[in-house]
Amino acid sequence: MYKRIVLASDGSEHSKRAAENAIHIAQYSKGSRIDVVYVVDPDRAKSDVLSNWNSVDINDYRKKRMKEVEKKALQAGVSYEMKILHGEPGPTIVKYVNDNNIDLVVIGSRGLNRLQEFVLGSVSHKVAKRANCPVLIVK
Repeated sequence: MYKRIVLASDGSEHSKRAAENAIHIAQYSKGSRIDVVYVVDPDRAKSDVLSNWNSVDINDYRKKRMKEVEKKALQAGVSYEMKILHGEPGPTIVKYVNDNNIDLVVIGSRGLNRLQEFVLGSVSHKVAKRANCPVLIVK
């Protein structure tokens, strides 16, 4: 049913639960592939550089955050590809999804309070509003 699935992952607990759902869906959708997308936010990139001054270390740090998802996909026998994108997370994920004929996006929700969500908008909310395909938001 879903041939191309995007899993938006940032290493958070919500994204880990989203990964479990994406893998489960992929297991029952024959011939499907998961694109595991991690977006490097320019606002966070400075702190990443300060924490990991060597660019190799920065990429290792980012890949380490994705290792658990990779391990689960391998164990489940699901085809996947890891992608590191750069930009503001919401719009970057939407652009990737809309430019690549994605069938489904699976993304974790965040526990923002109502004021924060109203003022800032959450990544999952932005993706759900603008993606040209179904979006599964996992709590």
